[in-house]
Amino acid sequence: MHASPPAPRITTFACEKRPATGSRGMVVTNHPLASAAGSQMLLAGGNAVDAAVASLFALTVVEPMMVGILGGGLSHIRMADGRHVVLDGLSTAPLRATAEMYDCLSDEIGKQRDVRDRANVVGPKAVAVPGALAGWCEALARFGTLPLADVLQPAIALAERGFVVTPYLSNCIADNVADLARDPGLTALLLRDGQAIPAGTRLAQTDYAASLRLIAQQGAAALYDGPLGKALTAFMAANGGLIGQDDLAAYKVETREPIRGRYRGYEIVGPPPPSSSGVHIAQMLNILEGYDIGALGFGSPDSIHLLAEALKIAFADRAVATADPAFVKVPVARLIDKAYADERRELIAMDEAKAWSAGLAPGESNDTTHVTVADAEGNVVTATQTINGLFGACTQIPGTGMLTNNYMFNFDPHPGRALSIAPGKRVFTSMAPMIVLKDGKLAFALGLPGALRIFPSAMQAIVNLIDHGMTLQEAVEAPRIWTEGGVLELEEAFPEAVAEALRARGHRIVLMPRIAGGMNAIRFDEDGTLTGAACWRADGTPVAISGGLARAGARFTI
Repeated sequence: MHASPPAPRITTFACEKRPATGSRGMVVTNHPLASAAGSQMLLAGGNAVDAAVASLFALTVVEPMMVGILGGGLSHIRMADGRHVVLDGLSTAPLRATAEMYDCLSDEIGKQRDVRDRANVVGPKAVAVPGALAGWCEALARFGTLPLADVLQPAIALAERGFVVTPYLSNCIADNVADLARDPGLTALLLRDGQAIPAGTRLAQTDYAASLRLIAQQGAAALYDGPLGKALTAFMAANGGLIGQDDLAAYKVETREPIRGRYRGYEIVGPPPPSSSGVHIAQMLNILEGYDIGALGFGSPDSIHLLAEALKIAFADRAVATADPAFVKVPVARLIDKAYADERRELIAMDEAKAWSAGLAPGESNDTTHVTVADAEGNVVTATQTINGLFGACTQIPGTGMLTNNYMFNFDPHPGRALSIAPGKRVFTSMAPMIVLKDGKLAFALGLPGALRIFPSAMQAIVNLIDHGMTLQEAVEAPRIWTEGGVLELEEAFPEAVAEALRARGHRIVLMPRIAGGMNAIRFDEDGTLTGAACWRADGTPVAISGGLARAGARFTI
């Protein structure tokens, strides 16, 4: 359907942050010191991959609740020559894991992953085989230009000398005191007299600094075939965990081709299964393309209703079809086919919220981080990484400073399903490191943390930019919605009149202070200007680089 110019907004909002602009590089992460680490690499002559990896290592220090070398994630890399590569460093289920390893408590939407004693959330049995460190080191070796030791220096300095705790980090600690208090190392590091360390505290992590130095010397082998791995597997063996040295030795980063969709003249490029984002963002946009979304106005009852119905359709199909392609045949072509979107769209009623089942035969993490980086040569990295829940499994490997992931939570604990646990199976994810092109040229790159709310939020940002004509800052900060088929969550900025109109259509509304996490993004203008933006939901900070070296042949004279 042809899109009209955007209509006036039904829901209005004010941006809390301001964008940054530059011409020779942009680093946007969810912590200012991580953005600084990445920008150091660009200023030293490195490329976007060097900067992204430096930022991620720095985030393991300053955003320890979100990301760690024992986590996992996806890096979507576009090189200056136009190649797109997705490096899949997602975690895998241990070889000793089984489909029946947890005692399930519910099959209700939103509670399907609840198990007895929260064994897939906290403690060693929640830990999957880590892939983050392998993924970062492979990205650097294949696509970067700087040595690993150089890229690690900012993170090592932050861990050794310490950094000032932000209110955001302190609040995250406070929200998880009970789980953190179960672990002696995390208690000593993050709590004082049973309470979260306050904002303004200088937090040093000397054990972790030593681990990072070891990685600088030995590379990923320090974990997968070295002393850090021995510390991890010894802890697992002593505490009921499942990861052994055979798991670490078997781990492999997968190189994947991205999913490509089209929406109103733009090409939408995202990661393939086991990520949901490339497939289901393309699917949802195909459904929405049949409506003039811009003409409905941002935040109108009609536009929110259509977003919600598209989300429910995508989640219904995701539950039966999107998982590790090594274990489940994923019908990618069918899911992203515009004819299939036509079939699903015909069933949408504008005046009624529906309960959706899958249109196909049967065939995650709240707390994550994201970096978006571009350099002057046209290389772009958009990478989403996580230890899954806040502080992962709330367990630290003694003597190393390494926090474990709780990625086993991403599997469906019920046996016999597409997303069920199997030995060596890669976790499925909602990560959405997305790149949008126009006429083959870069238009936007974006991503965010937020578990099941990631790819729906990324889709909404794309709609905000293309349909509603928002600036980049507006697109990342705009109020969001989310549903997977149960309640419809609305951020509190939506007016009560809009919520009431949605209730009248049968939506069960829950107002939320925040949906998903801090999005960051880069916009690419035709004149070479880069705009970076980060939203209010995290400590996101864009760092822009302009200027450059002196004119060729220039000298100083008096």
